[in-house]
Amino acid sequence: MATKKKTRASESKVKKRKKKVRLFWLFLMGAIGLASFLFLFSTISDFLNSPGPDREGHLGKIQSHQVTLFFSDTNERFLMPEKRLIPKPAGIKLQAAEIVKALIDGPQSELIRTLPENARLLNVQVDHGTAFVDFNADLISRHPGGSASEIATIYSLTNSLTTNLPAIQRVKILVQGKDRETLKGHMDLTKAFTFNKEIVRKPSGQ
Repeated sequence: MATKKKTRASESKVKKRKKKVRLFWLFLMGAIGLASFLFLFSTISDFLNSPGPDREGHLGKIQSHQVTLFFSDTNERFLMPEKRLIPKPAGIKLQAAEIVKALIDGPQSELIRTLPENARLLNVQVDHGTAFVDFNADLISRHPGGSASEIATIYSLTNSLTTNLPAIQRVKILVQGKDRETLKGHMDLTKAFTFNKEIVRKPSGQ
């Protein structure tokens, strides 16, 4: 009889031990499952809420800032300022590129564009205060020509960059990565240009 009691007691202990082991493994598997779910949920949430890629293909939110761009007046004799809100990426070269692209896009008012609509920015480099701005060949082939138009193109670009980016004091225009003697036979492109206040006319009332 005592032997049977001992046997039953031993079997009971074994069952209890097995039950505890099962409970332990169930708890462990539940904890792992919960941790996996939380990790997956957090990953999906971060992905859905993350900002999209910017123009350079990098992830991250790009700030905007207001800049002053210069376009021709309706008589195409002077440059007039136009305020514009554009992206402000990190780095002077990318900021300069955004300004040039905004000039290519043209004015948002009655002012006249100064860069050909088909012109495309290839590259911007800044070295010791000089911005080397490289365009595709359409800057030349699609340019209307004439001394007034050439002056407007050069100083629209130069004044816009030097006004908004203090690190740039001079602007050198390149086409397809090379120096050009002139746009259409009037302005010497072999030199770098600085801000020209004589060509700027402020809007009335300013």
